[in-house]
Amino acid sequence: MKTLLFSLLLSLPTFASPVQLFDGKTFTGWEGDTAKTWRIEDGAILGGSMDGNRRNEFLMTTKSYKNFTLKFEYKLVGTEGFVNGGVQFHSIRVPESENEARGFQADIGAGYTGFLQDESRRSKCPAPADRDLVKKIEKPGEWNAYEIKTEGAHIQLFVNGTKTVDYTETDPAIPLEGKIGLQIHGNNKAVVSYRNLVIDESP
Repeated sequence: MKTLLFSLLLSLPTFASPVQLFDGKTFTGWEGDTAKTWRIEDGAILGGSMDGNRRNEFLMTTKSYKNFTLKFEYKLVGTEGFVNGGVQFHSIRVPESENEARGFQADIGAGYTGFLQDESRRSKCPAPADRDLVKKIEKPGEWNAYEIKTEGAHIQLFVNGTKTVDYTETDPAIPLEGKIGLQIHGNNKAVVSYRNLVIDESP
């Protein structure tokens, strides 16, 4: 009986503990333009400049992720242009481009916070958020909490604890695994900050 019970316990799925994607001090586990675009200040990753951002830039993880809950905080400030950022997931860098990522994005700013975008792949927004709802829950220019949950084709987004997107991908050709990336949009004068990035992977 003890042997049977032990065998059953061994057969149960194991769940990894939540881990920090960013150690608060270094770019270990990340790759991107850390010479000009991305920097670390006070335990946060900052992207962009108030002097101007010519093009999109992405800081990407070196590891791929499939099913997970990713929690983080963001702050976005800007004065001109399309003041926007976002967090990629199930994504890759576009091979033929220096500054382009392809995949899902949890959007931030410019009226698109809480939206699920499909960056550089399909010319549509798979799941828009309710802008009136987002206006009530987001704190512009301050730190906000964001959460991305993926389970197979099921994707949910939360801003400051409120669900903004509940979407199930129906196209079997869309990858459900890939890198995570931080974006600062181009054509603006803006800085985006990310901190407390914690990921909890599931089977």
